[in-house]
Amino acid sequence: MTVAAVDIGTNSTRLLVGDDRRTTITRLGQGVDRTGRLDPAAVERTLTVLREYGDALRAAGADRVRAVATSAVRDATNGDEFLDAAEAALGVRPELLSGEEEGRLSFLGATAELDPADGPFLVFDIGGGSTEFVVGTTEPEGVVSVDTGAVRLTEQWLHSDPPTAEELSMAVSVARTHVEEVGRLLPAAKQAKRLVGLAGTVTSAAAVELGYYDRGKVHHFHLTRAAAEDVFRTLATEALADRRENPGLDPARADVIVGGCCVLVAVLRHFDAAEVLVSEADILDGIVRSLRSIKP
Repeated sequence: MTVAAVDIGTNSTRLLVGDDRRTTITRLGQGVDRTGRLDPAAVERTLTVLREYGDALRAAGADRVRAVATSAVRDATNGDEFLDAAEAALGVRPELLSGEEEGRLSFLGATAELDPADGPFLVFDIGGGSTEFVVGTTEPEGVVSVDTGAVRLTEQWLHSDPPTAEELSMAVSVARTHVEEVGRLLPAAKQAKRLVGLAGTVTSAAAVELGYYDRGKVHHFHLTRAAAEDVFRTLATEALADRRENPGLDPARADVIVGGCCVLVAVLRHFDAAEVLVSEADILDGIVRSLRSIKP
């Protein structure tokens, strides 16, 4: 049986079928925080990629496919219209996940290879529009989703090139406020033995620290708090043109990586963590696990 997962996020659109894992930055959530609607150009970029993914699914002979949409579509008044078009492009209708459902799937993917003896874990998934926090050992025991992420913070606060000190201070402050709310709503998070970080911001920070991107090296890389702070300072003080040339960083992510790092450092500071375990296994892997658990 061949199972497949598609994740339509605020910043990127991703596919996992067999050994074929793809990420394309489509920026579906461009402007949603300001307008409340999905931008036509962003929709068309995403649909173009979904058509390509649909071809890949058919070529792979996928028996079970689960596609999901997250923060940007949740927030948009024209989200249903997009889901109709996405179904036509992909061949399967994407599910609109709640923040809690998104977090649970991310946890299942991120912890599959981890030793339960190292738990409980606090898994956090920094997306474009939201960040999910999930605590548990072998199963999610508590989930909180907050409306802050790399694209949302960038569009709200980081308008200069490079960002001014005042802009950075505001972005970090907003991120910190959201993370503090997580601490109140999810008290068990404070008892977690290990932080596990997912998605493009965290993997990019690890790659910048390494000086290059290699999935095998990034997966389960131990990113220290000191290193994360150093990466944040470096990226935040570079002009966008220079940031795009930074080894390890996908140039298409350069314009929102500082916003994502604001969330990353806020998490590490709030939970007083010495390091975060970087995971390349994420919501895609969680979706695949969920499909394989279904009996024929």
